[in-house]
Amino acid sequence: MSFKDMTGQKVPSVTFHTRQGDAWVDVTTDELFNGKNVIVFSLPGAFTPTCSSTHLPRYNELAHEFKALGIDDIICMSVNDTFVMNAWKADQESENITVIPDGNGEFTEGMGLLVGKEDLGFGKRSWRYSMLVKNGVVEKMFIEPQEPGDPFKVSDADTMIKYLNPEWQAKPSVSIITKPGCSFCAKAKALLTEKGYTFEEIVLGRDATTTSVRAITGRSTAPQVFIGGQHIGGSDDLEAYFAK
Repeated sequence: MSFKDMTGQKVPSVTFHTRQGDAWVDVTTDELFNGKNVIVFSLPGAFTPTCSSTHLPRYNELAHEFKALGIDDIICMSVNDTFVMNAWKADQESENITVIPDGNGEFTEGMGLLVGKEDLGFGKRSWRYSMLVKNGVVEKMFIEPQEPGDPFKVSDADTMIKYLNPEWQAKPSVSIITKPGCSFCAKAKALLTEKGYTFEEIVLGRDATTTSVRAITGRSTAPQVFIGGQHIGGSDDLEAYFAK
């Protein structure tokens, strides 16, 4: 089959049945797209390997940079039900992403990107793609090549952000180990934010133990900051790092 490119066309008109809290809430494409600049990335399924390890996390990580470039929302679309999509978003801690369940595949079919994944027991699912939608009209699409398996070459967050700003340069990924009620941790997080860094927070007692921190860093205090694979250290070390 060949995929159609919807560039210059209006997105399909669909009502999505979502679960928000304890209530069913219908969300329309008009609500999602009208008067907004929106990025959509669509994938074969929640909790699947590439989607969970790379596709969703990177869009979530770069969400603030996309916002600075005029993007109002980032939507993750998949032919899954709302309960699965909500559970996946919570599991991935992707608070910067709006997950939309195209449970019946209506939107994906309207985009011409509904494919059969019966060989995996998935039934009909979305081909992997991303697009920039302005006021409901598709400005740009990145559709993965028609190759066996699940190619992931062009629908990634870095490709999209470089389309929006060809001069964009990726910042190194940042993680910070913190503990509740730690003033030095709050100071380090504020400094990272001030310098324009998005970071993943690992909280002692919830995500890790002091034993793990000692094993990884040789220290038992918090915070401990890592930038681009380099162990920076605590709050004072972070200040010295940025002062260089």
